[in-house]
This record gives sequence, C-alpha cells and structure tokens, in this order.
Amino acid sequence: MLKHSVVIVEDHTLLSQAIGNIVDSFDKFKVLYLCKNGKELIDKLSTPKNIPEIVLMDINMPIMNGIETTEWLKNNHPYVKVLALSVENEDITILKMLRAGAKGYLLKDVEKSILEEALLEVIKNGYYHTKSVTNLLLKSISGEQSTLELKERELTFMRLACTELTYKEIADKMFVSPKTIDGYRDVLFEKLEVKNRIGLAIYAIKHKIFIP
Repeated sequence: MLKHSVVIVEDHTLLSQAIGNIVDSFDKFKVLYLCKNGKELIDKLSTPKNIPEIVLMDINMPIMNGIETTEWLKNNHPYVKVLALSVENEDITILKMLRAGAKGYLLKDVEKSILEEALLEVIKNGYYHTKSVTNLLLKSISGEQSTLELKERELTFMRLACTELTYKEIADKMFVSPKTIDGYRDVLFEKLEVKNRIGLAIYAIKHKIFIP
C-alpha cells in the first residue's frame, strides 16, 4: 500500500526519533527523514525526492525556527502541508504559526490517536483544527483575541501608556520598579507586534482597551 510521506523537523534528537517511530506505526504514513531545524529542511528539499506531503514542525529551534520555516514553505512549496507539533500553547504563538501557513496545531502531549487523525485530516481536507484552535481563529477574525493574550497588569500598563505619563511615572503609579515596566513594554511589543509606544496606543484604542 502506498503511504503518505512525512518529515519531522524537531531539534531534540530523541523526541524526533520517538515521534518518527509513532508516525511509522500508522498504516497510511511513513517518515522520509528527520531534520533538526528549518535550514536543514530547506537544504534537503533541494532534491525533489525529498519533498514530503506533510511536515510535522516544531516551533522553537535554533538557526531557523518553525514560524520562519513554515512561511518559507508556503512561498516555495505551497503543496507541502505543515502541521505544528509544539509545547507552546500561547494564543499569540498559535496564531503566528497559522498565519505563517500551518494547516493545524497540536501540542506534543497529544494522544497518539489524535496525531494519526490529524495527519489523515490534513491529507483528506487540507487542514486539521482542534476545537480550541477553531475558537481562537474565530476570535481572531472578529478582533476579540487581544484581551485573551494579555494579563491584567499588562492591560493596566497599556492603559497608562496611552496617557502622557512617563514610564517612570507609570512605574510609580503601579508600585513597581522602572525595570518591571520595561519588561511589560518589551513583552507587549513582542506579543502585539508593535515597535513603539505609539503602536501600543493605536492597538489599545482599536481594541477598546483604552477609550480616549
């Protein structure tokens, strides 16, 4: 019986081998090879026989991470379907991975039967979304996801950052050190993908976190 080809991109060797053994135990799938990062995968894909149907993709990897690699695949091998397999369960990370082109998102503690089901669904329908990921996507489309990603202290900081207060004055008002405020700011810049305080204020107003 012809089996569907899978490549695993995972920087932890033992875990990669274990996932590979599980996939090889499925009736309809076989593992072509394992890679430790996105760069290694891209190098392998230069040979046509190495192009798989599905890539099981980790996110946090050295040299080239899963989000960057998934985006590269979308642009260069759009028929290769990426299924994320990660320990990361932050909403913002899941959304970034899906926006990069992943057809599904699973956590590494997933049941073996769910992994097989996900692989089959990706082959059959082109995607596999768990209930939680579907809900996250719906909230993302409606613009409601912002508060889900943010902690209460981060929301407080955002509202104060929309005023004329300096960062030091915000620190005094929140009874924390200026260093803690710098931490809130840096985390929010990364989470919300903004580059400065103006971007933070625009985001807060747009999502009704701050009402002028």
